[in-house]
Amino acid sequence: MKEQILVTGASGFIGSHLTEALLSQGRQVRALVHYNFQNNQGWLDDVISRSKERPYKKTPLGIKYNNPSGTGSLEIVAGDIQDPFLIDALVQNCHTVYHLAALISIPYSYIAPASFIATNIGGSLNILEACRKHGVDRVIHTSTSEVYGTAQYTPIDEAHPVVGQSPYSASKIGADHLAESYYRSFDLPVSIIRPFNTFGPRQSARAVIPTIITQALSGTEQIRLGSLQPIRDFTYVADTVQGFLTVAASDMCVGRVTNIGRGEGVTIGELAKLVLEICRSAAQIVTDEPRIRPVKSEVFELICDNCAIARLGWRPCCSMRQGLEKTVKWIMRNQERYKPAVYQV
Repeated sequence: MKEQILVTGASGFIGSHLTEALLSQGRQVRALVHYNFQNNQGWLDDVISRSKERPYKKTPLGIKYNNPSGTGSLEIVAGDIQDPFLIDALVQNCHTVYHLAALISIPYSYIAPASFIATNIGGSLNILEACRKHGVDRVIHTSTSEVYGTAQYTPIDEAHPVVGQSPYSASKIGADHLAESYYRSFDLPVSIIRPFNTFGPRQSARAVIPTIITQALSGTEQIRLGSLQPIRDFTYVADTVQGFLTVAASDMCVGRVTNIGRGEGVTIGELAKLVLEICRSAAQIVTDEPRIRPVKSEVFELICDNCAIARLGWRPCCSMRQGLEKTVKWIMRNQERYKPAVYQV
């Protein structure tokens, strides 16, 4: 009997929050984290320590932690999405697969594009094929608003053309089309989620909001950013996770792309001023040349049309300011995890 839910990329920003939400529902979650010699389980280390999931036991694939209530469990498996044999073993006996594992840094995709193809396209192929083989009931494939490129019209609905303006977005477009092909070719029940910019606790400083906050809290007199003109649509992570759960529960989303976003745009410059106000920082915002994307690669405007997911009952519950205040408070308690003086691609 299929009872387990698989989450790939579970140790990451959105993946850890999604895993935590599923555990709060009493689900049996199998979580794939990227293997490393330090036995670092990413943000799942925080989830385990706060959820008091003890005792644990060894499984054939990883380590399993049981909830005190006995109604749910978390099995953590270290591996690589590029290994088809491991993915085949992971998918067995899972009724739902949330596929979030990916390389996501746009600047790094300029440096190592082959890695993005191997991970984002090759890894997605492994997931899709294993799900087809084992008859998974629902596959939730994670896309990104970056695949739309600079908006040809706003707000951006799911019919908007996709444009590969970076190796990262091109790899995600390829993975999305693979997912669509498995729905059309093999009737695999795939739902494609396309989140616009998500922010909140646990996000890497590669993202713009943690970059601004960590620099502001460090006491620096200058906040170094890339271009200030691009417009983005930011959604607090708890709302994005609720979008994942909403799409997974809906038959209407099978074989379709569904956007997740607030539907409100803000320039990076306006965002930075708001963050500095919340941080009570008088620092000056300056442009840092290495952080600027190539002109033809920059995506200048992304504003979500969320009508499709709104028809399913989804609504963002956290305002932009509320989300930023929560994020600032969390980063203040975890400043040692960040290196604000170092620009990491």
